[in-house]
Amino acid sequence: MDGKRIILDEIHRLENPLGILEAAKNFPSVRIIATSPSPFRKDSHPDASISDRVAQMWLTPMMSQDLTDFYGASLTRRFLRGGLPSFFARSKLEDSGFQEWMDDFWAKDIQPLFRFTQRDPFQRFMELLFARSGELFEAVRYAAPCGVSRTTITKYLEALEATWAALVLRPFSTRRPVEIVTAPKTYVFDTGFLCHFRGWQELREEDYPIIWKHWVLNELCTRLQAPTVQYWRDKRGHEVDFVLISQERGIVALTGQWRAGDFDSANVQAFRYHYPDGPNWVVCNDVAHEYGHNFGNLKVEFLSLEEMAKRLCPGPGPQESTRGETPDHPMAPPLESPSNGENPPT
Repeated sequence: MDGKRIILDEIHRLENPLGILEAAKNFPSVRIIATSPSPFRKDSHPDASISDRVAQMWLTPMMSQDLTDFYGASLTRRFLRGGLPSFFARSKLEDSGFQEWMDDFWAKDIQPLFRFTQRDPFQRFMELLFARSGELFEAVRYAAPCGVSRTTITKYLEALEATWAALVLRPFSTRRPVEIVTAPKTYVFDTGFLCHFRGWQELREEDYPIIWKHWVLNELCTRLQAPTVQYWRDKRGHEVDFVLISQERGIVALTGQWRAGDFDSANVQAFRYHYPDGPNWVVCNDVAHEYGHNFGNLKVEFLSLEEMAKRLCPGPGPQESTRGETPDHPMAPPLESPSNGENPPT
């Protein structure tokens, strides 16, 4: 067994998955790779030596680096197809593929872990939540259409968050009277499901801004490897897409903006009135080289997605790759272009 590697897919389906880790103590040179829809809680196991041996990786949908690995595939294709490799690589993606995924998700990831007995209300909730991705979450909006109580809707959301099928952003606040302090925002884990449940077969110019925010959030989750992103909103409707807290930078106000020229500084100015310290980043699709701009006393930095990645993960790594350059690879698979063109508008 020395030096061997064991791979266990869907380890949560075992009766006692932690027993595998306990047994592994007797074989310190053996490496175990296990997949699960929910993260391993280190504080759930009394043996600290086992917890110390566990390193977790969040396998998010395809990130920016993966487009390079897929031979410079287009961003539009990634937005429409989503970031599940099996969906992205198909020559043709049928609508039935999304329903099959949801059926498998219910059977393999939800039923074994949660005590839900009715599939249809749960899937109806997923459809509505995914279609409204990026909006404030209110359980009462889903109770009647799904035919269940608000309490059940809350439990449904907790299940989707636990399995990372939905990203739940809590509001950043210090409980000032003007702030939203409890209502979360929910994002679907993958843009393909957003497009599918909104009925988008082709992307219009007005669709790109909302999908770009999802793309930026996916990159944040991939780089940070933790769902620690928040948002900010006040009762006048001012909003900052993403708020990051770090010891090095303080409070980062981050806006995902498809076009730099559409940025409205009023939202960040309202935020900085209450929290004056920290950088202000606007991550844009049409920015090739970072630059700063002053809006009165407010300094804002306009960044590309690659520059954001470098700042989050300084030093050499995949964030320094040349996204968009197609490798000269003789085995590059043919990728079907979306019907509205290979490249998104700029």
